[in-house]
Amino acid sequence: MKKLFQSSSLVLMAACALAPAATYAAENPIRGNIRVVIGSTSTGGDTYQAAAIITEALAKKIDTNIKVDAVGFSAGYQALERVPSGNTLMIFHDQAYLGYLYGQKGYEDPFAKWNIGPSFAINPGNGYLVSKKSPYKNMDEILNAAGNGKTVRVAIQPGGVSEIGYTAMKNAVRLAYPGQEDNLVALNTGSQSDKNQALFDGLADVINGSVQANEQYTRLPADDQKAMDFVWLTAKASTIGQANPNGMGETSRDQLMQYASGLGVNIPMDADNDFTFDKEFFFLYNKRMSPEAIKFLDNALAEVFADGEVQETLKKSFFIPNFRTSAEAQQHLKAKSDSYAKIINSLHK
Repeated sequence: MKKLFQSSSLVLMAACALAPAATYAAENPIRGNIRVVIGSTSTGGDTYQAAAIITEALAKKIDTNIKVDAVGFSAGYQALERVPSGNTLMIFHDQAYLGYLYGQKGYEDPFAKWNIGPSFAINPGNGYLVSKKSPYKNMDEILNAAGNGKTVRVAIQPGGVSEIGYTAMKNAVRLAYPGQEDNLVALNTGSQSDKNQALFDGLADVINGSVQANEQYTRLPADDQKAMDFVWLTAKASTIGQANPNGMGETSRDQLMQYASGLGVNIPMDADNDFTFDKEFFFLYNKRMSPEAIKFLDNALAEVFADGEVQETLKKSFFIPNFRTSAEAQQHLKAKSDSYAKIINSLHK
């Protein structure tokens, strides 16, 4: 009898453990597997890493197979537009609206074209790097070089978080050295691997990168062609301060804080304020996706964050957990877009 009771208890415990997933699977209005396209073609960049973390947790919660495809924004938008059922979702970041604000080909107003889904993470590690062999060791030297007539090439992906940081650099040169800002030149590339290659090949003096994708290169010896150093992280110091104290790889949070605005770096936006930018990740949905599917995913992701495990996983990869429901994310990101539209209009050349 005792063995029977123990066996029954184990079965009951197992059933209870499976109940949430089973319930979500039964209530899921999205039938079949889910494909998540991302606005990057790189599987080594921060977009793929953030998407992989959140989709793994979501798949487990709703008991559905979810595959992440790094197809880039253009192919991602096309795939998303074709499937209103919810079987294709998209994960992107602020470039969704920045590309539109910069007038880049292929970008439309995301707040009109798509439904904004939940946000789930901030990358406090978006930043800029130089080769360890570079004559420039910090942002002051880069900006002063441009101000004194040196051509400084910055590898960016046009129309996104790369370009808004570049725009801020250019404005900083203009404030300190009026008329010299054009010495800071954009080298337009594609995804993170393209920007890295531009630095390896000596085609760029500075590149946009991230702690997640580029920290490994900062640990290489100076005589290695791929060795890099960070010179600026665009996130607010208060955002970086929420990150895991262990930082990323072999670089601690305190070491990374020296590249934050107001601490080790100052990129003036005007006479009174420094430029900062938090890179946020969120879902995009087909405009015809049903309210039931949107509500279901909102609730499922809320449960994922309520469980608490995904926050720890995000922090281990140097992301800041940042969950907002679809409605909250829509309101927040629209306000953010309106704010940076003013900055772009005043800074962008």
